[in-house]
Amino acid sequence: QVQLVESGGGLVQAGGSLRLSCAASGSIFSINAMGWYRQAPGKRRELVAAISNGNSRRYADFVKGRFTISRDNAKNTVYLQMNNLKPEDTAVYYCNAINYWTGTPVNDYWGQGTQVTVSS
Repeated sequence: QVQLVESGGGLVQAGGSLRLSCAASGSIFSINAMGWYRQAPGKRRELVAAISNGNSRRYADFVKGRFTISRDNAKNTVYLQMNNLKPEDTAVYYCNAINYWTGTPVNDYWGQGTQVTVSS
């Protein structure tokens, strides 16, 4: 059974930092690129960052230079370090296994996500 458990969200002031974690079941983590997505109220889910099995990384333009994605293969965990947070980063953040080049998820199951709220 696929498991995706996101954590690390919270309430921070603009300019602050958070580190998100996503623990994934080994069945999907070991063979796939992983990505972080976010969904703000009333908006579609969008890809934030992706990391391949070989640690290549891609970022959405709106987080470049501020967010860093990484993975720990021994722990089946992917991280998202978020610095210099802005109010527009407020959203629920999700992780999933993805197609690294298209950014589309390869798994229909989504975890509960973790809420990030940035106050101005």
